[in-house]
Amino acid sequence: MCGIAGFLNRTAASPLTEEMLRNMTTCLAHRGPDADGFYFDGQVGLGHRRLSILDLSSAANQPMFSHNERYVTIFNGEVYNFQEIRDQLGLHTRTTSDTEVILEAFVQLGPDFVQLLNGMYAIAIYDKQTGQLDVFRDRLGKKPIYYYLDGATFAFASELKSVVNLAPIRRRLTVDKEAVNQFLYLGYIPRPRSIYNEIKKMDSGAHIHVTATEFTEARYWKLEEKVAPQVLSDEVEAKRQLHDLVRTSVQYRMISDVPFGTFLSGGIDSSLVTAMAQSVSSTPVKTFSIGFDSAKHNESSYAAAVAMHLGTDHHSFTVTEREARESMAELATIYDEPYADSSAVPTLMVSRLARQHVTMALSGDGGDELFHGYGMYTWANRLAKSSVNLLRHPARLVMQQMSNRYKRVADLLNYPAQERLRSHIFSQEQYLFSEKEIAKLLKPGLNSLPALPEQWPAPRTLTPAEQQAIFDMQYYLQDDLLVKVDRASMRYSLETRGPLLDYRIAEFALNLDPALKVKDGVSKYLLKQVLYDYVPAHIFDRPKWGFSIPLGTWLKKDLHYLIDEYLKPQVLEQVGFVRPEVVKELVRRFEAGEDHLYNRVWLLIVLHQWATTHQLAA
Repeated sequence: MCGIAGFLNRTAASPLTEEMLRNMTTCLAHRGPDADGFYFDGQVGLGHRRLSILDLSSAANQPMFSHNERYVTIFNGEVYNFQEIRDQLGLHTRTTSDTEVILEAFVQLGPDFVQLLNGMYAIAIYDKQTGQLDVFRDRLGKKPIYYYLDGATFAFASELKSVVNLAPIRRRLTVDKEAVNQFLYLGYIPRPRSIYNEIKKMDSGAHIHVTATEFTEARYWKLEEKVAPQVLSDEVEAKRQLHDLVRTSVQYRMISDVPFGTFLSGGIDSSLVTAMAQSVSSTPVKTFSIGFDSAKHNESSYAAAVAMHLGTDHHSFTVTEREARESMAELATIYDEPYADSSAVPTLMVSRLARQHVTMALSGDGGDELFHGYGMYTWANRLAKSSVNLLRHPARLVMQQMSNRYKRVADLLNYPAQERLRSHIFSQEQYLFSEKEIAKLLKPGLNSLPALPEQWPAPRTLTPAEQQAIFDMQYYLQDDLLVKVDRASMRYSLETRGPLLDYRIAEFALNLDPALKVKDGVSKYLLKQVLYDYVPAHIFDRPKWGFSIPLGTWLKKDLHYLIDEYLKPQVLEQVGFVRPEVVKELVRRFEAGEDHLYNRVWLLIVLHQWATTHQLAA
């Protein structure tokens, strides 16, 4: 795991220099504290910060040159099947690193080499002979790439701050007002947008090819195109296949030349990953969990029970509000753009804990999206019923007068159009602003909410829950959850690998009968059947909580200063996004007992904290 940064000067007038390359690479030092390296020839600059995981010798440092000296690469991530690729292509390597195999595979096969890779990666390869630069991003978007493009310059990096560090680019940046809308609606900014009009997020499963005169971005793998005409319905065979896939995926991700462990929340996904890792390990696997002062949000006792059953080397600690406040103050600089997923706070803290013991950790990300673990999938099926659609408006009016729980249901029933139904369900399940609320909240000229693709052609009829899950895999998983884990773990120079997000498991899950994902009211049914072969089912006999903090409670107590500081009229007017009177009423309702509004309040805090920190306004 590393940080990469670079640029291509597309004309002689392009102002980017070697000193600028070094500065933008230094911005990523937290991603790679073990070594740095640079290549600059006047036209191209490539910078690298290394976190050593495989082949700890200096021979594996980057930028790395091909055997024929024609190509040079920088690479962030890991390719887990590199040894198989090396043998398949008959490569004779000087190191035991995956970087060298990647580069020599490109030399042999050209851009098609990427089809061989199983891993998480952002790869840049420069051809010194032709002046061409090729950039590749992994299939499910685990490793990030931000880029800037104009007629004179192409610049890219692992994090937004690195591109923004380039003074000639920074001077041109303007706030993307439609991205502000999307943030209020979703809690994050979905690709290809960033908070700046001029900087984009590279698509997942994509290949960028850029020269002095050309630029193309094309996808070599598309999730939505992996839907098959038929589903797998045989439970015995499906369980066997899933078990083998998870086992091999975990084994791949245990390849490491440094100490590693697993995040263990006590939930289904992290417990399965931990169980598989322990089953193939000759020594106790190190496991890490955190708990909270608030008992409602404390799963640490369940994590400890799983750890005890499996015999892992378990480490746990409890988060206090003071520690949370300290982490929250960093969010605007860690994530570089408005980002409201408050579970970033516990993710930061468990990463900090883990880094005291290991350099790499396995996580359980992806299980809910792939195997239908969220309540929103139930809502997707409900809202697709004609009877619900017929009665939703009168039911909504009644529920608006009831308790907070029913007011939330009323918000779910109040969707504006079928073409926005997937995003609406997500938005309201997360307690965020609805499209109608955004129109009232934002100042004139700012309230145009761009639509996201929410329907994809498929060779079979997908259930509403399947369609919702694909939406989540396309956006929520990639642009929120994976962003959260990448930035939080790399803040502490910790590599995080997600076995359940092996693209083979994603393709398997897409074509698993929905009746094996939710069976007799049991969500993630098949995944649980695999887990229960390792850990007794009774340990998980409790409601699903998720990896969250008691944010609503904290905002009314010790974190109330965030409301006072960032939502006061002077700040709102200075930033210029929202109507102060609407915010004032929202805060009044929240403080008067409408607790379900806490995430809307948090969105506004995050937006104005970011704008204040970066001194930007509408």
